[in-house]
Amino acid sequence: MNWAPRVASSRDIPAIEALIPPSVLELQAPYYPLAQREAAIGDVFAVDRQLIDDGTYFVVEAEGRIVACGGWSRRRSLCGGDRRRNGDEGTLDPRTEPARIRAFFVHPHWARRGIGRALLRECERAIRAAGFRSATLSATLAGEPLYACGGFRVTERTLLALERGAPMPVVTMDKDLRGPVEAPEQDRA
Repeated sequence: MNWAPRVASSRDIPAIEALIPPSVLELQAPYYPLAQREAAIGDVFAVDRQLIDDGTYFVVEAEGRIVACGGWSRRRSLCGGDRRRNGDEGTLDPRTEPARIRAFFVHPHWARRGIGRALLRECERAIRAAGFRSATLSATLAGEPLYACGGFRVTERTLLALERGAPMPVVTMDKDLRGPVEAPEQDRA
């Protein structure tokens, strides 16, 4: 299916807030204990209105509702939401610093249908258009395969501190965007 991400607006926030818990609780289950997943919701897995205000956050709709979201940022913060961002919020220099891929969530009933790849392609297109030469992200263990398939390379495995509970293992991944743009799967022969 040809998923068409669109730029998110503030009116999408309630639907995004409703999407995050089932995405985290179900899709992260093979990788993190329940207590850790629950502790991360609202702490690091949360809506970041700054991404929406910057026009760098996308949603995908199906059957009249938002089934996935994700975006990128020209700001230093690598993850987090309104309540707590992980990192400085200053603006990045696209000539020397990587853009940030941020906050991907897919409803479990819509997982593994190519929506995450469509969001990632849209983010990369927008990042290139903004003049960035590379991108970085902090992936959950569940998200690592998606980003690896998208050409991101692991640079570090680390622990992300949570306000409540044990630190969460995450993976820092980077991609050089100066090469050719990858064609969508449906366009490949």
